Amino acid sequence: MGNDYEFLNVPLSHIHMALRATEISELHHFYVKPTISPARRKTETAVKAMGKPVKFEGVTEELQKILDADMDQVGPRRRAREAFKHIQLSIDHILFKMPCDRLKMTESYDVNSRGLEIFSKSWVPDSRSPKAVVCYCHGYGDTCTFFFEGIARKLASSGYAVFAMDYPGFGLSEGLHGYIPKFDLIVDDVIEQYSKVKENPGFRLLPSFLFGQSMGGAVALKVHLKQPDAWNGAVLAAPMCKLADEMVPPWPLDQILIGLAKLFPKQKLVPQKDLAELAFKDVKKRQQTAYNVVAYKHKPRLRTAVELLRTTQDIEQQLEKVSLPLLILHGKDDKVTDPSVSSALYERAQSQDKTLNLYDHSFHSLLEGEPDDIILKVFNDIIYWLDKHC
Repeated sequence: MGNDYEFLNVPLSHIHMALRATEISELHHFYVKPTISPARRKTETAVKAMGKPVKFEGVTEELQKILDADMDQVGPRRRAREAFKHIQLSIDHILFKMPCDRLKMTESYDVNSRGLEIFSKSWVPDSRSPKAVVCYCHGYGDTCTFFFEGIARKLASSGYAVFAMDYPGFGLSEGLHGYIPKFDLIVDDVIEQYSKVKENPGFRLLPSFLFGQSMGGAVALKVHLKQPDAWNGAVLAAPMCKLADEMVPPWPLDQILIGLAKLFPKQKLVPQKDLAELAFKDVKKRQQTAYNVVAYKHKPRLRTAVELLRTTQDIEQQLEKVSLPLLILHGKDDKVTDPSVSSALYERAQSQDKTLNLYDHSFHSLLEGEPDDIILKVFNDIIYWLDKHC
C-alpha cells in the first residue's frame, strides 16, 4: 500500500489537510503499514470504536454491566433491552404517557429469506376494527422499541393497526450493529416483512400506509418506487432525501472515505457531529436519548456512510417518479436532513394528492425532540391526514 496513497487517487497533501481539519488522524492506522503487532492494533481499535459507556443513576452494578457490553452483535442488544425496558418506558417523556390499555401488542422474531432473524412488533386496537394498516420504517441507528413505542401507541389508540420492524443490524434484529452493506437489501427486507402483514386475512382489505422517519423516509420512498401501486399513501417525517451539508464530509475527505470503504467497510471511522444535539431541540428530551440503549451511537461504519450518501443521491434523482399520496413533515431548522429537498419532493412528485408541512424553528426529530405542544401538533397533523385517506 505504501505511503503515497496512490490507491485513493488523491494527493497526499489533500489527505493530510482533510485529516487535520476533521480530527480523525486515526485513519492513518488503516492506510499506513502498522508498526505495532496485529493483536495490539485490534485491541486498540476495538477500544476506540466502543465509545464512552453511559452511567445511569439508580441501576444495579449487574444491570450497568449489561448496558456497558459491546453491542456489535445482537445478543447483548437483546439482553440490554430486556433488562432495561421497564426503566426506558417510565422516563418523563410525553411519548410514554400515551394510553395502551386497549391495545393488543405483539413482539415476534422471524427468520427472513436471507436467513436473518428479524424483530418486529405490532400495536392493534383491541376493542374495535382498525381503520387501516400503518407500516413503520425507522431512522438510522434507531430501533422500533424505544421512542416509537409511544408513537405507535398513539396511532393505535386512534384506530390504526401499526406494524414495525428493526432492520438487520439495528435494534433487536440480527446483524452487525449499524452496518448497511447495501441499502437496497434493507428495502427488500422491509417489502418482505410488510407484504406478510398485508396478506394477513385480518388486514388484507384495509388501506395500507408507509410511515418513514429520517432514513426510514428514504426506505419508504424506495419501497414505493419498487411497489408503485401497493400502498395507499406515505407519511414522511424529515425524510432523508438529501443529507444536510453539515452532515457530509468535505472534499477530498468524502473521496478518501469512499476509497477506504472498499478496504475496510465495517470500520467505524466516518466523522460525525453529535446527532442528538442536532436532532433534538428540547434539551431534556435530548438527554433522554441516552435511554435508547440499543441505538447505534458510534461513528458510522465506512460502507454504511457510503450507502447512505449514494441512496440520497439516487432518491434526489427520482423525485418525479413518486406517485402515491404524500404527507411530508419537516422542521425548518433541521440540520440532519435537508428540508429544501422535502420541498423539492413536494414540487416534483407526480402525486396529485400531496401535503407539505414545514414547522418553524423545529429540528429533525419532530415527534421525539420538540416541545410537547409541537409533538402534539405533529401527531394531530398525521392522524388528520390518515383519517382523511381511509
